[in-house]
Amino acid sequence: MVGDVAMDFIQNILMGFFVVLEPMNLLFCFIGALMGTLVGVLPGIGPSAAISLLLPSTYHIAPTGAVIMLAGIFYGAMYGGSTTSILVNIPGEAASVVTCLDGYQMARQGRAGPALGISAFGSFIAGTLSIVGLSILSPLLVKLALRFGPPEYFALVFCGLSILIYIASGSILKGVIMALVGLFVGTIGSDFITGDLRFTFGNLTLMDGVGLVPVVMGLFGIAEVLDNLEQGVKREILKAPISHLFPNRKDWLASIGPISRGTVIGFFLGLLPGGGTVIASFSSYAVEKRISKHPERFGKGAIEGVAGPEAANNAASGGSFVPLLTLGIPPNVVMALILGALLIHGIQPFNAQVN
Repeated sequence: MVGDVAMDFIQNILMGFFVVLEPMNLLFCFIGALMGTLVGVLPGIGPSAAISLLLPSTYHIAPTGAVIMLAGIFYGAMYGGSTTSILVNIPGEAASVVTCLDGYQMARQGRAGPALGISAFGSFIAGTLSIVGLSILSPLLVKLALRFGPPEYFALVFCGLSILIYIASGSILKGVIMALVGLFVGTIGSDFITGDLRFTFGNLTLMDGVGLVPVVMGLFGIAEVLDNLEQGVKREILKAPISHLFPNRKDWLASIGPISRGTVIGFFLGLLPGGGTVIASFSSYAVEKRISKHPERFGKGAIEGVAGPEAANNAASGGSFVPLLTLGIPPNVVMALILGALLIHGIQPFNAQVN
């Protein structure tokens, strides 16, 4: 039995490499990773804004290439945010906020190169290991998903809404109102079972429901761009040359533990609804500072404070694909956008896994 499972796993991995290594898919991956990194460098525009703005550009691409390109944007944005955090002390996106604490201090000490290098290596290692975890854990969850019925899905949705209300910034009442508004918007259109029209008010445009792409482009794309245009940010740019991008032996010895722990923390926090990359990076930083023999170094240029959080947010990116691909439930905003992209291209994640 174990041998059959291992053989199926190896066959699926080989088939995945066969698909990904096609020249056009490699090109889409490169374009997505490049655009994601460039967008991640821009302060305030994270992966959600990037995917929402670039989603229409995938309409005329084959489904496989479109998914690869969107995943590349996601991973690229996760890494790109660390660049401005380290060099300019301005996080490119929310998950890179904690990288500012030690990354910028390392840059001020003339160690911007090792900080950028360990961020890149940590992101690559954690992202790769999270894909391995995704490949191992997904088949197990699919078997569990086959047992899901209406009560289990209701419990999952209720749990997700509860977490949404709990983590909402500001008053809990506002979180409840946001959840209810979201539920109301989701009911607009034709009923899936009876075909009756709900809350369309005679408008033919609303018969198919509220479009996902216009909503996410307005909420996460255009809104963030306009908001950043209104804000003035003081930027202190280091003029010292960046060198020694490859970390030395001492840096590796100090970073290998945080990268390993950050990978585990990020992957499992990425599974949770509402968890995502931000909570993963802050949790990793808190753990490293807690177990360090010299916690006073954190905030003053400790390389562990860069390696752990950067590994955690990239591992969380891979972990967040698990509930999406197995249960059809996106754990965060970016996964909701990717779910929308999959549905637009005619792919239903849950049914695809079950069949």
